[in-house]
Amino acid sequence: MGFSKAFNYAEVSQLTGVYSETTGVFWLIAALLFISAAIMFLSGNALWWAVSIIAILISQIVIIQNWHDARFGTIANIIILVWTIAAFGQWNFNTVFKSDCTLSLKRTAAIENQLLTIEDIAGMPVPVQKYLIYTRAVGNPKITNIRLSFKGRMRSKSLDWFSFKSEQYNFFNIPERLFFMKGKIKGLDVPGYHDFKNGIARMRIKPFGLIPVVNQDGIYLNQAETVTFFNDMCLMAPSTLIDECVTWNPIDDLSAKAHFTCNGITISAILYFNNEGQLVNFISDDRVDVSGDTSKNCRFSTPVKNYVLKNGHMVPSYGEAIWHYPDGEFVYGEFYLDNIEYNVK
Repeated sequence: MGFSKAFNYAEVSQLTGVYSETTGVFWLIAALLFISAAIMFLSGNALWWAVSIIAILISQIVIIQNWHDARFGTIANIIILVWTIAAFGQWNFNTVFKSDCTLSLKRTAAIENQLLTIEDIAGMPVPVQKYLIYTRAVGNPKITNIRLSFKGRMRSKSLDWFSFKSEQYNFFNIPERLFFMKGKIKGLDVPGYHDFKNGIARMRIKPFGLIPVVNQDGIYLNQAETVTFFNDMCLMAPSTLIDECVTWNPIDDLSAKAHFTCNGITISAILYFNNEGQLVNFISDDRVDVSGDTSKNCRFSTPVKNYVLKNGHMVPSYGEAIWHYPDGEFVYGEFYLDNIEYNVK
């Protein structure tokens, strides 16, 4: 409207002031920037906030200069600014995750991955050998890192189910797990970042990427995430199970006990298989539940099913995360695999 008024393209009765052509050009620039930001937002471009900030700034300057006619535009600018700041917060929080991933990818980029052979798995329990053959780990390159994405839902004893999407990198030459989750809780975007670096873990959860409602670390979380990292090795990168940091105790034809050590922390888990060779459950008594007011060891299991072929490997496409509390099982996570890539450069 301001542009049309300044250049006399239309009679705009709502605007009573006199507008120079320069002012009209700035009105047009602001409008085009707002439209561009909206298109970027709708197309999923995370940098829409940067264009929106510039649009708000130009718009508000022109509003102040033409306060009598345009003052109510300030209300719209404030509303847009709130969402713009939230978008910036999420982008900035995600940038920390991306930066960590880039550094670790550079570390593993030059590693040459030899094929995993039958000879490599000869000393492992029979059901584990069968599993490595079933998943096609044998005959494929040994795994240095993986990139995977999930969608699903999670909850806690104090929080009802909420949906999430996640992106994750695991690195195995130096144990590292970088897990970034975007949750949707009561309509609000709540991103969380779990990073595990050679036995040291940290968990941060920030609504809109701005407000730190959870910032945990310490020995209990280190142990919990060591179990989680080993769980990923078993389910998503089984060729890594030949590493010397893993030792085995055979149990029977369909189960075996594993011990995993990372930076002085040793945890154990029992792996259960079916006759087809699939790993169907992972149970550990060494994962610490840090979700409540107190941290305590609690039996943890991840039953999985629906194996599919992804990039040359058979992997489970659905899994659950379960706490086994004294009053019964509590399923706190349901995970659907979107994609997995191996030896990412």
